[in-house]
Amino acid sequence: MNRQEQKLRTRRSIIEAAFLLLDEQRSLSSISLREVARAAGIAPTSFYRHFKDIDELGLTLVDEAGLALRQLMRQARVRIASGGGVINTSVDTFMEFITANNNVFRLLLREHTGTSMAFRAAVLREIKHFNVELTDYTIATTGLPYNIANLQAEAMVKLVFSAGAEALDASDEQKANVAERVKQQLRFVVNGALQAKTEQTSN
Repeated sequence: MNRQEQKLRTRRSIIEAAFLLLDEQRSLSSISLREVARAAGIAPTSFYRHFKDIDELGLTLVDEAGLALRQLMRQARVRIASGGGVINTSVDTFMEFITANNNVFRLLLREHTGTSMAFRAAVLREIKHFNVELTDYTIATTGLPYNIANLQAEAMVKLVFSAGAEALDASDEQKANVAERVKQQLRFVVNGALQAKTEQTSN
């Protein structure tokens, strides 16, 4: 393994160690550089070869969490293309993601309303990216005009994030109930958007 590969591997170890520390009790602002270094198996001084400080690591974690969500959406689209229903497949894929990556989602959820302005702005930027992708996908698959597709995407993302927050530490049975409820709510949103399109066309 060359030096660059080793550096990338160590950077990845730091990121994964930080995510592991972000359990239901801990936020980004409450973990220390020393804790992260210890969990990653490196000396604290080595941390600075990869990140300027703990805040830069935090912003990287937000970016990683946002990327994971967008990859999740693309995974759901692949499943939909192979014959799954859009809402059922999307919600089921999202719930699987939360179960397997609860600290990743917990980070976005907590820092969205956290005390750090930089982290809040970064999370809002990631949610905006998610909204844009969902808007574009909705326009491509339903023919809705942009203004309605964008409002639909925003409503759907808020509903799904809220359901995700409820499902984070829930039992399997509770998660299933949350999933069924949010699927029904999303159908209401979709039907409302189609009705809005009809009204906009007829005016």
